Amino acid sequence: MLKKVLVVDDSELIHNMYRLILKKYQECEVVKAMNGKEALNKLIVEDNIDLILLDINMPVMNGISFLENIRKEGKYTHIPIIIISTEGKEEDTKRGLKLGAKGYIVKPFKSVMLHNLIEDIVKGTAVAVG
Repeated sequence: MLKKVLVVDDSELIHNMYRLILKKYQECEVVKAMNGKEALNKLIVEDNIDLILLDINMPVMNGISFLENIRKEGKYTHIPIIIISTEGKEEDTKRGLKLGAKGYIVKPFKSVMLHNLIEDIVKGTAVAVG
């Protein structure tokens, strides 16, 4: 069961959408970061992050740089990460998966796709790609 999800995306609208989707799916707390640098800081101050939903294209620090940083650190490798990116960025998604992301979804997506991917990852059944 998810208790706390870190959403890393530079769109306020996307944050609101994830909050609604996750509330409908599970009553979990959503922690917001607008870019990779802010997300790194959130990981330091927030306890018990269970999952990270990560956009790739963001200002200040993009999703790939964020992944590189947390993998170097080694401290957060236990937190599953789902890349949620726009169509046409397949090379970024493949790179993100090589850096340890557990799955990805292409925007726009149906909420059930995200729910199913989260279930697969939380259960540890498989790396799901959507």
